[in-house]
Amino acid sequence: MNTLKFTVAKTSTGFDAYYEKNGTIVAITTGETIAELKNNALEAYNLYAEEAAIKLTTMDKISFEFDLPSFFEYYPVISARALSARVGINNSLLSQYVTGVKKPSPKQVQRILTEVKNIGKELSELELV
Repeated sequence: MNTLKFTVAKTSTGFDAYYEKNGTIVAITTGETIAELKNNALEAYNLYAEEAAIKLTTMDKISFEFDLPSFFEYYPVISARALSARVGINNSLLSQYVTGVKKPSPKQVQRILTEVKNIGKELSELELV
């Protein structure tokens, strides 16, 4: 079984997530934290699976895709201003993406994601003395 990708968004009370199959939302849930959301997503999917008489899943088969506003909400340690400089995107434009005023193109999302992953790689290779 492939990984089940839930799409995550920030809400006023935490997060919500949904899973689509063939263009139809078949599982949806909420949680105050990402940890709670993960547990609720597993339960929501398995309720759907039972009803549809298909194989249940496990936590390791569920992944989450964040939209940009939710990503920056979940990882406030990442500065949108500093990231915009590294990506080469105007800071005010990235801020509009973060606040949801504008929606980035898939190409822009990929540029941002690539740089976030580069930062993660750099941090994972860092040694402090």
